Amino acid sequence: MNVGVAHQRIERDLVLEADHAGRRLDQVLAELLPEFSRSRLQQWIESGELVVDDQRRRPRDKVWGGERIRLAATLALDERCVAQPIALDIVHEDDALLVVNKPAGLVVHPAAGNPDGTLQNALLHHDPGLAALPRAGIVHRLDKDTSGLLVVAKTLAAHRSLVEQLRLREVHREYRALVIGECVAGARVEAPVGRHPTQRTRMAVVAGGRPAVSHYRVLERFSGHTLLAVELETGRTHQIRVHMSHLRYPLVGDRLYGGRPRPPRGCSVALREALQHFPRQALHAIRLGLRHPEDGRELHWEVAMAADLEALLAQLREESEDDADPT
Repeated sequence: MNVGVAHQRIERDLVLEADHAGRRLDQVLAELLPEFSRSRLQQWIESGELVVDDQRRRPRDKVWGGERIRLAATLALDERCVAQPIALDIVHEDDALLVVNKPAGLVVHPAAGNPDGTLQNALLHHDPGLAALPRAGIVHRLDKDTSGLLVVAKTLAAHRSLVEQLRLREVHREYRALVIGECVAGARVEAPVGRHPTQRTRMAVVAGGRPAVSHYRVLERFSGHTLLAVELETGRTHQIRVHMSHLRYPLVGDRLYGGRPRPPRGCSVALREALQHFPRQALHAIRLGLRHPEDGRELHWEVAMAADLEALLAQLREESEDDADPT
């Protein structure tokens, strides 16, 4: 059934920081208010519902840090997003938030090419009250083919709290990534991520990109491959995939960022086929930690490895053991 049209009053009051200087207003706002699309923010700027130092500005105008942003707008909720009975693996739910273990293959919210069948459609079926929140309470995303933990707000107060925790880099997100290549040791990666200059469907490490910081450490080494634990400080689009590809350790199965299969020399036919046909980037959001929006409790969740990735790791371990067996 269709979600009925409703209206919601949106109010925000924030001050820009010095490191925003020299950037476009709409670019900065897209970073500070990620719960709203850039096109919607541009509409609010142009209509005067979003002002800078109480003055109307244009989306392309530069900011210099220290400006006060005031947003007072009415959001017409999108009636085109329908509730659909899609199964959810719910790890935690209370009155303020909901934590989901998203399977690979499930798009987070409707977009061009994916008008329905998304996590957002599933959430609206699970709790119709989420229609009163931007994007049904979704405050961060996982790529379609990344599996694992994702948090959803159930109230406006929780939504504001989670968005602020993400902005302040207070949400702990840890992933498992199976990469091509044998990493010697972990490291901190600080490399700006932005749209690829010529291939617009890809992101890349580019000068002038948005600041992006990842930390990785080695968990297991196999012939030609390494299992990493990766933690995010920032949450840029495709950040882990871009950073690891930049380091020349692309994720297994990630054709977009150079993860073409490279089976180890002398491996079994079964392992060769498993690596060649792994259908997605080998990335799983295994741990999530945050402060509860209502009482400030520190909460942490962990889920098991996704079944397809665990099966591939089992094959790699088995062949590694065989290689190490002197008999």
